[in-house]
Amino acid sequence: MEQKEENVREEQAEQTQQPEQEEQTAQAEAAEQEEQTEEVPEPVRKEANRVVWRVLLGLTALVFFAFLELNRHVLLGWALTVFLIALYSVLRGGKIGRFTLKYAGLGPRIIAFLCVLIGYAVIAVVSWPPVKSVPALEGAALRRTDVIHINQGDLTGVYTADGEVEVFTGIPYAQPPVGELRWRSPQQPQPWEGELQADKFAPMSMQTQNLPIIESLTRIIGYHDYTISVTDNYRAPVSEDSLYVNIWKPAGEVSGLPVLVYIHGGSLQTGQPWYADYSGEGLARQGVVVVNMGYRLGIFGFFADEELAAENASGTTGNYGLMDQIAALYWVQNNIAAFGGDPGNVTLAGESAGSACVTALCTSPLAKGLFRRVVGESSTVTAPQPAHSFRTREEAMRAGQETKDRLGVQTVEELRAMPAEQLVEEAAYHHHITVDGFVLTETPWEAYTHGNYNEEAILQGFNLGESGPFLVFDKTTLEDYEAKVRTLFGDLTDKVLALYPAHTDAEAQANWAEIYTVYYFAYGHHCWARQAVTNKIPIYMYHFKQTNGRIGNWHSGEEVYFYGNIPEKSSLYTDYDRRLSAAMQTYLVNFMKNGNPNATGFPSWYPMEYTRQVLVLGDDIYPEDEPYEALYSVMDRLNHLY
Repeated sequence: MEQKEENVREEQAEQTQQPEQEEQTAQAEAAEQEEQTEEVPEPVRKEANRVVWRVLLGLTALVFFAFLELNRHVLLGWALTVFLIALYSVLRGGKIGRFTLKYAGLGPRIIAFLCVLIGYAVIAVVSWPPVKSVPALEGAALRRTDVIHINQGDLTGVYTADGEVEVFTGIPYAQPPVGELRWRSPQQPQPWEGELQADKFAPMSMQTQNLPIIESLTRIIGYHDYTISVTDNYRAPVSEDSLYVNIWKPAGEVSGLPVLVYIHGGSLQTGQPWYADYSGEGLARQGVVVVNMGYRLGIFGFFADEELAAENASGTTGNYGLMDQIAALYWVQNNIAAFGGDPGNVTLAGESAGSACVTALCTSPLAKGLFRRVVGESSTVTAPQPAHSFRTREEAMRAGQETKDRLGVQTVEELRAMPAEQLVEEAAYHHHITVDGFVLTETPWEAYTHGNYNEEAILQGFNLGESGPFLVFDKTTLEDYEAKVRTLFGDLTDKVLALYPAHTDAEAQANWAEIYTVYYFAYGHHCWARQAVTNKIPIYMYHFKQTNGRIGNWHSGEEVYFYGNIPEKSSLYTDYDRRLSAAMQTYLVNFMKNGNPNATGFPSWYPMEYTRQVLVLGDDIYPEDEPYEALYSVMDRLNHLY
């Protein structure tokens, strides 16, 4: 018993001593830390502090300089930024610093740094890139061409630096579709007085625009071809007033040359007719006159409404963008001879949504006789149920009413009174061709089935990696693979999964990329080829597979090859790329001249009425069996063809 009491007393004593020991230990550690702190000399701590702030200032300056460059700010912004950084040492000291230290509780360096950040914001505003017309050609004192006489008046263009090509830009082919002309058929252009200096591109058609930095990052991440320049510190204009053509021709007195009329892509929502990849300069050097045009986009080009149909003598609505393209083709017929082109030998070409428009115009009764041959790249509306860029009249009318409801208006008059900047936000709901009973009296599939078409020969095809840019931020995993396939194929999903089984995320991603390519792009070209063979239209089909340091065989990757615009000094392309481009240009120019792309010394390209093969344009040029036949069969069932 006494032993137990003794043990209890000892335990109590230990418990009493424990907090005292812990307190002593904590005091010892604090003293040790204080000693360690005191070991760092004050001058050293101050110098470390200065280094940290200097590094921070340097990093923010680099980031801001990068922003100024990528967002195309004017040079004033760079000068002001350098001046602001030079003032940093003044801002962090003196009266400002002492006042802040005393009354705000902030150190002088902190307030100086905050002032620098505020300065950056002010500089960004005052140096914001202005809106400026895009010049036909970069460079000072470009030589002007001789005067060209056309129906509307006299005009001059400019020569390329080597004097080999003449360029004429911003020539009106219709009246501006503004005010009361919004959502009306294009009207005949007005003549002008004096001499039109056609050396700047007209504004791109009305569309939503990203900050310039977004385009720059796209060049860096997607195209890998961003270049630093002091000549691009501006933003290109957008406007409803955009119905203009641009022309490239071989220099000097020429006549009877084949003509290429090009329709740009952009999902019928975006795009412009001056992009370098499809510039007409390359083909003009091959003896071709090239024309491209702006046309109404989004809600301005494809809005449909019963009231609009009622006010038009033809009852049309919803295809104003297509009517613009037809008006441009009429302008070419009436004026292209003045530029050395043969109005009787016009080839109509387009890529992506531009190619979808080409296939629609092939079956439009309004376009008959305006072109002889067509080139379709990476999109069509020729499938029984087109995968994109197309809708029924009923769907178009319903979308039009929904837009009026969202905007809180009752009449077209109210819509015409609204600013374009407000309406443009509706573009995502109105970028579809429709059967309006006038421009299109039936779907292209139905028209070809009935033998109604306008072209004499077709050159068309698609790229191996069409899906690339559309899936950059859409990573498919094994977990969601089947669900994605099911959204496209419904009850036929099991058949697709049997053709494209996946056991890993990598396989799921690769399979989905190919399925996407076939569903949205390749199948429409397959349908077009099938219909052409039935109608005995010579059709030449390609499959572009070439890789390079830029976008390779992704969507639109073939354009720079076909149109001869690979930059001479670009390291993203090899000598073989340039030889492939020369071959593709030869095929294209020969096709334009006589409807047959073949040429001596080049691999034979057989029309599909004699073979089910396509011509591969890649690390070699050779024929192959038409790809994706198994998936085409599933899509035939999806389109109720059997």
